[in-house]
This record gives sequence, C-alpha cells and structure tokens, in this order.
Amino acid sequence: MALDEPYRLDKRRVRATFERAASGYDRTAVLQHEVCDRLLERLDLVRLSPARVLDIGTGTGRAARGLRSHYKRSLVCGLDLSEAMLHQARRAAGWWRRPVWVAGDAERLPFADGVFDLVVSSLALQWCDDLDRTFAGVRRALAPGGLFQFSTFGPDTLRELREAWRRVDPEGTHVNRFLDMHDIGDALVRAGFADPVMDMEMMTVTYAELGQLMHDLRAIGASNANAGRPRGLTPRSRLQALEAAYEVFRREDGSLPASYEVIYGHAWAPNVPVVGPAGRPERFIPIKPES
Repeated sequence: MALDEPYRLDKRRVRATFERAASGYDRTAVLQHEVCDRLLERLDLVRLSPARVLDIGTGTGRAARGLRSHYKRSLVCGLDLSEAMLHQARRAAGWWRRPVWVAGDAERLPFADGVFDLVVSSLALQWCDDLDRTFAGVRRALAPGGLFQFSTFGPDTLRELREAWRRVDPEGTHVNRFLDMHDIGDALVRAGFADPVMDMEMMTVTYAELGQLMHDLRAIGASNANAGRPRGLTPRSRLQALEAAYEVFRREDGSLPASYEVIYGHAWAPNVPVVGPAGRPERFIPIKPES
C-alpha cells in the first residue's frame, strides 16, 4: 500500500530533519516516550524468549534499551534512518551488553531471512511510503513463530492542524497522511502475518499557543516531508491566518489541543519460513554483539 503522490515522503528530507533534531529530541518527545513505554508494557502479556530482537526506527534508542532490559539474554538490534539519532542512542546505551546499532531504512531491511524472533517498532511506520513493502520485509526478517509488535499514528492525528491548514490553504499538502488501523491490519494479512490484532487510543497534548506545537514538531524531526509540500518559507501573513484558524479549537481552560490517534498492533509470523527471491543484490549485515 503506497501513499498518493502528494503525500509520498522525501526520504532525504526525512533523514535530514531527524539528523537536525537528534541532539534535542529526548527533551521534546514526551508523547513519543509515553507511547514507547506503553508498547513495551504490552510485551509483559506475551510469553516469548527471543534470541534476537529488532527495534525498527529506534531513534535515540529508548525502545532498544527497554528491550535489552526486558530480555536480558537477547541480542537487541536498533535500526534507524538517521546516523545522528544512532549516535545519541550509542551515548545513552552504556558499555555493557549494549545493543547493535544499524543505519538503514525500514522499507529495505538489511538483514537475512528469519534472523529475528521479535520485531518491535514504536511510531516509525508512518515514515514509510509503502506499508506492503515494509511489512513484507519484516515478515521475511522474522523467524517462524516470531512476533511483530508496533505502534503508529492513525488518521485523526493532528486533525486540528490539518483542519486549520485546510481553511487557510485548501489545495496545500501541509500535514502527513496517516493510515486507518483497518488498512494497516489488511496490509499485515497481505504480507502473510497470522492473527493480527489492532487497537487504538486517543492522546492529546495541549499548548498555550500554536507556535509551541509547531516548535515541538520541528524539534522531534516531524517536519513536512511530503512530496507535495509547499516550497520556500511560509509568509508571515499565512502563519497568522493559520493561528486564527486554529483558534476555533481553543478550550475553555485556554489551551489549544493537538490530538494523536495512536494505533497499536501485533501479529505473528506463521511457522513456515519465508525465503526472499533468489539472486537479490542486497548485502546483509551479520548480527553480532558490538565489541
């Protein structure tokens, strides 16, 4: 399932915005940290003793460190598109039995078939253009009987900002498009996963002014990376119009809400190995502890 052309992501821009955001990411990513922790808590309900674990979109490594603590005998690998994010992850991981860090794209996983028993991804799948391709790669990298557990954003995420922009610039592409959880579940089935389970919760972050929300989005690297985004600087007059349009959402307590539809899902790899097509030109990374 690929995104429509105006919403196709410019991966170079995605990487660049996360590179810039890496050093200050953890100071701003309060919601992202909360969702990550809630995702990891769900693993307490699963009886699993994985030998190798992959964290896709590890960022500064919060989930990878949590997985390393949860599965003390496991080898944990954290993959991210941004080298600067991985630098922060290395700094925070310490020296003893630290995870393996790999720079790579979630849509082109650089791992051999069936190497992981558990794959986790917290709020990274929304940065993938083609979910079918992404899930097929995860399915290939999972061993038979392995578990894929993830969180991502649904279509009501930043609905206030999207509506305000629609009033100011109806034809513009200003906010990412997020897939419905039923579409995500269908993509899991198409990729060959078994027993997919999806659920959703709404979370709200409040601000005194719209400028604070815009600052936080930039600070975590969540800038507009859509192919159809407007080019150049946004005129001050248009930003003022956006602020006025957002005011309709101001609450009685004086705060401005920013809504996030958080989707959680998990699915299992059937007890049948998946072998990728013969003759692939990719070179795969051996997974072993860092020295």
